Amino acid sequence: MIVVGGEMLVDLVPVPGTDPGGDGRESGGAGAGEAAGAAGTAPAGPDLRPHLGGGPFNVAIAAGRQGAEVAFLSRVSNDAYGRAGLERLEEAGVDVAHVQRGGEPTTLAVTQIDADGSATYDFHWAGSADRLVADPGPIDADVVCLGTCSLVFEPGASVYETILFREADRGRVVALDPNVRPAIISDPARYRERFRSWLPHVTVLKLSDADLAWLYDDPRIDAHRTCSEIAAEFGGAVVLTEGAGGATAFTAHGAVSAAAPKVDVADTIGAGDTVMGTIVAEIDARLHGAGGGTPADLVRRWGPEQWEPILDRAVRAAAITVSRAGANPPTGAELDGE
Repeated sequence: MIVVGGEMLVDLVPVPGTDPGGDGRESGGAGAGEAAGAAGTAPAGPDLRPHLGGGPFNVAIAAGRQGAEVAFLSRVSNDAYGRAGLERLEEAGVDVAHVQRGGEPTTLAVTQIDADGSATYDFHWAGSADRLVADPGPIDADVVCLGTCSLVFEPGASVYETILFREADRGRVVALDPNVRPAIISDPARYRERFRSWLPHVTVLKLSDADLAWLYDDPRIDAHRTCSEIAAEFGGAVVLTEGAGGATAFTAHGAVSAAAPKVDVADTIGAGDTVMGTIVAEIDARLHGAGGGTPADLVRRWGPEQWEPILDRAVRAAAITVSRAGANPPTGAELDGE
């Protein structure tokens, strides 16, 4: 069983061809349907279309669509977006019994799509529902996955941090994807300090090359060497994603890489989340019936031989996601060519 904890939000994504500058890439500041402006005035930016998202939400969807037994832990708004999010989770086979509800609004992320398809975000989160999640107590799962904005926005960030430490102490596989959004981190030094405090408790750390450079405050960081050092020091696995350069899993027993399939990129929204969703789904499947220690102990023993098929499936899943607009992870049947 997997429990994914964190935010569900709404990405406001530019509609292609509606940018008044002609390139469709300005994020603007208007809400969906407002960008056309008043009659006789120039539009303030492109039209924006709402897409359900949020890193942990996407991870749960990705794992559920691949047939994993997965639940989502969050506080979700009672508004129309929150109701639509719960429906999307259930359609993907995700258990929503751990989802808390509230009258606060859903967090919004105004999205900008750059020329290479990469996405950046401007978050509107004040007073939103996901920040007010309550600690559910010990979690009945072999794998607990956390990350993204939910580890930044208080008071929820401290709740998820408590869950991280507690479930690690109980021998669960703790999978962490910081999925760094620098614009929302008001105190980078404090966040980096907290991140380092998490590492001894994390079984699987997934990050991008951009995440790593920011977390270590070094744009010229040797990403492979640093990931190898983290894995050697803390005994877990570090999965580094490098966009079109594929992904590498570093363990105390060696490293293995998987090349990214070549596809036409629509955008990169949800690519890293798809990688993480696939990884936790594959880990959970391999833990079924396994003995010889706690789930975390078992995964820490894995080396390149165990990680190679997991990584290959993860990059193939991400390639499908980036080939279509928005965070739309593939099903297991799509991945298996059925």
